[in-house]
Amino acid sequence: MSGSSLSILGLWVLAGSLIAALLTAGLLAIFGRLEVRQRAYEDAPESHRAKTGTPTMGGLVFVVVLLAALASTRLPLLPELVLLVVLCAVIGAVDDALAIRSGANRGLRARTKFLASALAAVIFLREAAASPSLFPPDVLLHAGTLTLTAPHWLWLLLGVLAITGTTHAVNLTDGLDGLAAGTMIPPLVVLALVAARAALPGVAIGAAAGIGACVGFLFFNAHPARIFMGDTGSLALGALLAGCAILTGEMLLLLVIGGVFVAEALSVILQVSYFKATRGRRILKMSPLHHHFELSGWPETTVTSRLWVASLLCSLVGWAIVR
Repeated sequence: MSGSSLSILGLWVLAGSLIAALLTAGLLAIFGRLEVRQRAYEDAPESHRAKTGTPTMGGLVFVVVLLAALASTRLPLLPELVLLVVLCAVIGAVDDALAIRSGANRGLRARTKFLASALAAVIFLREAAASPSLFPPDVLLHAGTLTLTAPHWLWLLLGVLAITGTTHAVNLTDGLDGLAAGTMIPPLVVLALVAARAALPGVAIGAAAGIGACVGFLFFNAHPARIFMGDTGSLALGALLAGCAILTGEMLLLLVIGGVFVAEALSVILQVSYFKATRGRRILKMSPLHHHFELSGWPETTVTSRLWVASLLCSLVGWAIVR
C-alpha cells in the first residue's frame, strides 16, 4: 500500500465529508418545508417521543456521494458497488415514504424488505461475478497466508445472506442519534485499507467516499440530531459495507468488524425467540441492544459513544486478522 494510495483515499474522505455536509444542510431545509419528518416508534423508550417531527431520509446523501465518486472515475468494481448501494437505498426510500405517508411508521413489511434486498444482492453478485479477474472470486476470507474459499454456489448463497443480514442489522442499529453513522466508520476504514492493499482502487474509493459521507452527515445527525438517515440511509450503508467485504474477499470478516451490528441483530433474534418460547418472558429490557442500555439508565450519548468504541475495537481486531 503506497503513500499515494493513502493520499487518494484521504482526499475522497475529505471530498465525501464536504459533499455530505453541504447536501445534508440543503436536505434539512427542503425536507423541513415538505414535512418529510420522522415519527417516533410506538415501542421505543418514552424519551424518544421528543424525536417525533425530526426530518428524515437524510441517507440520500450517501447515495449522492457514491454517485459522485462513480461520476469522477470509472474504476473496475465501483459501478457494481454503487449499483448495490442505490438498489438498497431505493428499497429504504420506499419504506420511508410509506411510513411518512401513514404517519405511524408503517412502511414495507419486514418480509418484503428482506426479499427485495435479497434480489438486490443477487443482481450485485451476478454483475460482480461476471468479472472474476477483477476481484477474488469465491473467496470468503484472507487472513495472512490463509485463504478460505467456497464452491461458487455456496459463495453466492453466503453473499446473499451477508448483504441481507448486514443491511438489516445496520437498519436495527439506527435507533439513536449518530449511532449507525458513527459505528459504520471503523469497519469501512478497515475495508478501504484492505482494498487499497489488494490493488482494488474502485472498492477502496467507494469505502473512502462512504467514510466521508458518514463524517459529513454526523455534523447534523449527532445528538441532538437535526435529521435522521431513515431506512434510505441504513440500508444503503449496510449494502456498502457488505459489498466492500465481498469484493475484497473478506466476507466472513463482517462478523468481526461489524461486531456491533451483529450484536444488535442477535439481541432482537434472541429477544423474540425467548419471548415466544417462554410465552412472554424477556432476556433484555428492550431490543435492539441499545434500547436495553437506555432503559438500564445509560444516557443516549453514553450508549452511542460506547458502541462507537466497541466498533473501533472490533475493527482493530479485524485489521489484526487480515493484515
